[in-house]
Amino acid sequence: MRHHGPGSARAVRAALERLQPDVVLIEGPADADPVAILVADPGLVPPVALLAHVADTPGIAAFWPFAVFSPEWQALVWAREHAAPVRFCDLPSSVSLAQRDEDTAEVETVETPEGAADAARAGDTAETADTAEQEPAEQEPGEDPQGVDHDPLGVRRDPLAALAAAGGYDDPERWWEDVVESRLNTPTPFSVLTEAMAELRAAAPALPARQQLVEERREAHMRQVLRGVLKDGAQRVAVVCGAWHAPALSGTLPSAASDARLLRGLPKRRTSVTWVPWTHSRLAHASGYGAGIASPGWYHHLFTAVDEPVPRWLTKVAGVLRAEDLPVSSAHVIEAVRLADTLAILRGRPLAGLAEVTEATRAVLAEGDDAVLALITDRLVVGEAMGCVPDAAPTVPLAADLRASAKRLRLAQEPGERVLELDLRKDTDAARSRLLHRLSLLDIGWGVPTRSQVRSTGTFREAWRLAWVPELAVSVVEASLWGTTVAAAASAKAVADASRASLPALTGLVERCLLADLPEALPAVVAAIDERAALDLDVAHLMAALPALVRAARYSDVRGTRASALTAVASSLLVRTCAALPSAVTSLDDAGAGALRADLDEVHAAVLLWEDGEAEDRWFNALAGLAARAEVHGLLTGRATRLLRDAARLSLTESAHRLQRALSVGTPAPAQAAWVEGFLGRDGLLLVHDTDLLALLDDWVCSLAQREFIEVLPLLRRTFGAYDRAERRSIGDAVTRRAAVTSSSFSSGAVAVVDDALASPVLRTAVLLLGGQA
Repeated sequence: MRHHGPGSARAVRAALERLQPDVVLIEGPADADPVAILVADPGLVPPVALLAHVADTPGIAAFWPFAVFSPEWQALVWAREHAAPVRFCDLPSSVSLAQRDEDTAEVETVETPEGAADAARAGDTAETADTAEQEPAEQEPGEDPQGVDHDPLGVRRDPLAALAAAGGYDDPERWWEDVVESRLNTPTPFSVLTEAMAELRAAAPALPARQQLVEERREAHMRQVLRGVLKDGAQRVAVVCGAWHAPALSGTLPSAASDARLLRGLPKRRTSVTWVPWTHSRLAHASGYGAGIASPGWYHHLFTAVDEPVPRWLTKVAGVLRAEDLPVSSAHVIEAVRLADTLAILRGRPLAGLAEVTEATRAVLAEGDDAVLALITDRLVVGEAMGCVPDAAPTVPLAADLRASAKRLRLAQEPGERVLELDLRKDTDAARSRLLHRLSLLDIGWGVPTRSQVRSTGTFREAWRLAWVPELAVSVVEASLWGTTVAAAASAKAVADASRASLPALTGLVERCLLADLPEALPAVVAAIDERAALDLDVAHLMAALPALVRAARYSDVRGTRASALTAVASSLLVRTCAALPSAVTSLDDAGAGALRADLDEVHAAVLLWEDGEAEDRWFNALAGLAARAEVHGLLTGRATRLLRDAARLSLTESAHRLQRALSVGTPAPAQAAWVEGFLGRDGLLLVHDTDLLALLDDWVCSLAQREFIEVLPLLRRTFGAYDRAERRSIGDAVTRRAAVTSSSFSSGAVAVVDDALASPVLRTAVLLLGGQA
């Protein structure tokens, strides 16, 4: 059978009813037998997956997913309903997850260690986070490193595609649906499929040596388990496995001795196996799952809605469209059903399949709109149904604490993405925030901070984007190494991170500890900051570290946390920053000056937030010294002058004089533009409200020679391009008004009285230049 398919699942149940086996063997990790009993628990609702992970390295993990329409799941359910012994017969996870070098493992979902794409349609169910067992060179089975394809029929790449091509189909999915999945009341031809797979295996090229050995070992283990149950007295044994492996388990089996030799000396690791929730989207090809299917939602519907599946499906489609306020009537549904059935008859199919109902949906319900069709695919064809696991399932203490905390705070672990708005003045929302911040410290990415959609100037609002994905179960197991509860684990992780973090990262860690309410971790993190700051001579590190530390020291209004101990560390950082700033601003290029200007802005905002008079005086004295230096990059001196002016530490007259000096004739045009860019910054409205400053800049631009104007134009465009459209329009209007006022003042004769004695030399020179007689 195929690992996920409604026709296969129904056929397996029908075959089990006819055979009434003494024992049921299922392709899956043999060490998962102890948790198979949980299938009888009503709290275990598919889609779910077996999760196996190495005990001392949880990041090395594998999943074996099951849906309600998976033949293996239906075999498990049938065995429990009929009190028949059931066992998994594939290689234990302790063997499949064993690897040569544990330190090279990466956490990502790939195919099973056999790495063969021959499992894509008829083979394996495991998804694993272990990549160390993969071949160094990514190549298709049957293809050598020189690129010579030894699999011209594509048997190894896609067995079902080869069978579909032999049957005259160009789409293997459609062939499999016609032959297996769409048959509602007829048994799946297991013997015929086994015979076909035997022929394909005979024609298939050999895998690379290592992959071939993995496949042979897996099948040898299945045969050994089969021999064991027969030896124990079972008369009728049903083996539920991928179609590719069926020929290896039927007919005349190889000798037990040869299988034993294959299995001798296999590497092993101590592993733990449990059940975790899964989702339909993770069963799809698009998720990267090797044995994935194109339409989990459609397959679930075919299995659960045996009576009139097409009308029921199109009724669901109409419901989704109506929920989006799209006009769909009963007549639309009736016409869509007729069209789907007609297409199936014309194509000689036993039942309208996904292709037919999709075309009917596009033509009738979506009216040819591909965007609407994409919505249907996302909501129904794939779907986002998520299973659940009972409390009795084995789990690490951290996962149990997280589950209890989420239940207490009414945070559902849902696969669909949603935005959670929190009001930190409420106890429940504050507790939710603490939990999500603690999980973030543990690298459990259930929630990601996002921008609040509620307009508010207060600091009591917080927004999170939540989405629970199955892989987070591995992250929880990994984080369990730090503690048995979320709070204890987050504290231990923060202390460990503090021992190796840089100074800016340390101050950010302090802020995260406060947000997560981890008072046990704060002393160690603050001590690390004090020690690191004393040794760090990089002013960029000092300046980058200060803002987060000041924010943390001030974060005692809404959450009620106390961070007074951070004030001394922040004062020490500011003293070091002010002392190192004069030497740090010399000999900087444009990129370095730009980076330091951003740090200046951040530190300046932090000092103003601090509201400490002594700290402000120290900082503004450092800025005054910087603004007065002529050899420093204009971007920095201009910015320092602007910060002093905004804080009323520099008079309007003095700032205008400095601007005039910076724009004087002796200063190169690029240096003038850099000073203007630093002075204006990102606040273009200053030019709108300060007419004297606008006049200075306007006159300076008008006075530039052509060559100088060409040099400074890119710098000016960068400065003014940073303003939004409304600011640029306001500046343009102000310049236009100024020009109009100047022009009207001259035309109306409103000019000062001319001194003839002073003017006559100028007039005689002008007459001579124009060719006249003085």
